[in-house]
Amino acid sequence: MLKQQPTLEQTRQAFRWDIPEFYNIGVDVSDRPAARMPDAPALIDVRRDGDARQYSFAQLRDMSNQTANMLARHVTAGDRVAVLLPQCAETALAHIAIMKLGAISLPLFTLFGPEALAYRLKDAGACAVVTDMAGFAVLEGIRSDLPELTHIYVTDGPAQVPNGALDFHQTRRQYSHQVAAANTKADDPALLIYTSGTTGPPKGALHAHRVLLGHLPGVEMSHDFLPQPGDRLWTPADWAWIGGLLDVLLPGLHHGVPVVACRFKKFDAAAAFDLIKRHDIRNVFLPPTALKMMRQAFPEGYGEVKLRSVASGGETLGAALIDWGRQAFGVTINEFCGQTECNMIVSSCAALEPAMPGVMGFPVPGHDVQVLDPDTGDICSTGQVGEVCVKSPDPVMFLRYWNRPDATADKYLGGPDGGWLRTGDTGVQLPCGRIRFVGRDDDVITSAGYRIGPGEVEDCLIGNPAVELAGVVGCPDPLRGHVVVAYVQLAHGFDASDGLASEIAGYVKTRLAAHEYPRTVRFVDALPMTTTGKIIRAELRALAAQEVATG
Repeated sequence: MLKQQPTLEQTRQAFRWDIPEFYNIGVDVSDRPAARMPDAPALIDVRRDGDARQYSFAQLRDMSNQTANMLARHVTAGDRVAVLLPQCAETALAHIAIMKLGAISLPLFTLFGPEALAYRLKDAGACAVVTDMAGFAVLEGIRSDLPELTHIYVTDGPAQVPNGALDFHQTRRQYSHQVAAANTKADDPALLIYTSGTTGPPKGALHAHRVLLGHLPGVEMSHDFLPQPGDRLWTPADWAWIGGLLDVLLPGLHHGVPVVACRFKKFDAAAAFDLIKRHDIRNVFLPPTALKMMRQAFPEGYGEVKLRSVASGGETLGAALIDWGRQAFGVTINEFCGQTECNMIVSSCAALEPAMPGVMGFPVPGHDVQVLDPDTGDICSTGQVGEVCVKSPDPVMFLRYWNRPDATADKYLGGPDGGWLRTGDTGVQLPCGRIRFVGRDDDVITSAGYRIGPGEVEDCLIGNPAVELAGVVGCPDPLRGHVVVAYVQLAHGFDASDGLASEIAGYVKTRLAAHEYPRTVRFVDALPMTTTGKIIRAELRALAAQEVATG
């Protein structure tokens, strides 16, 4: 959709949205490419033992049709179906099949603990889950709290699947390779993905089928005009997040670009370099933390790794990291910015303009992104700090928060019809047209590319009998950007100790998620509170920063 012109401004002027009335993501990413290149590789599924299996677009179409027919026994349009799997072929099959049925796909992160899973599944009212044996083991413990969850499909089940589950592949093979896909409209819901908030539980951002088309200009720009001959995509970012699913997997398949599926149990810089070389990967989305780890492990680069494009997002990159990227990969890293509700709206593009370290990029063609005064709604003058906002309507913009009309209304200045979506980021528009990120006007913690809502972590912490109150903030960290720090007010009868701090951190790690647990637990006599009883996280952030400064 995005055609390269001699300059960025000419590229912007030449761009026009082409959003049809009827559109289905599942059909678009499997049936459409299969019709013109059935034998071309679609997925290269690299397992943890190094074994790789390749799937063609024809296989992706046929297997997703079988999966859709299987699910159709008890799933209808609008139903929510969860996918609790790592990067693998079955993850792609499940999402594609769910969308072909006109149902709503609910991606879930495999590192979520039982509390995080239970909340999302119950809030969404999911009727089915596609998972593996590890996921099934967690679901068994919470299934009694999920009355709407009637079917669980296990992708790696033994010959005799456990009671309460169905063998995904054995059952799928019983169904036809042909399916009558739902004739969905572009504005019909397709995806429900939960995003962390500043207070209270996570919110489900509901996206329409058009969200994929809305992503394409930003993806194409951040990869120096994807697709090009020989392109092949990979990211270490999990497909349970919008950065993996809608920045890599689905756009790659839309364009007929093979996607490599390989999620490391724990990110390893040498393994990442080796994977890129071994599977001829030419295009990568690497979060800033992954880039920093790769640079630390191999400051001079690692062998002959030459890529055509590297995209990164989540936090700004410095000049040193961009310079290292040129040396290690042979290209300039393109930075992009967005959020779950409205993603890939700002990006740099080395094919059009040289990188400007510390500046996140230009508004992507097709998106009206401005820095506004949040009090008046007026566009700020050049150099004036304001809130980064996106004009509505926009194809990439979410439909609404699930069961949260109040939060949906608060997300906009002037309402969702013709108003401005508030990103929560403060920024400055520079004379060249780029937007420089300044900070967040909320308390969301960005750590190793993950956005973590302190409210969810605090809720988990106070479930520990030793914790009376807890306040959670992000503390600057040279590797992860920020790490989670918990300030804990102990319940009566408990004494502060290193052992108790470790126990409390582990409590969150096993019940919530491995990426959300506090790396540091500090004990305080009393938490700073407002007169209305809200934790003053700004004071906790200042305390955390002071502790870092003083060592």
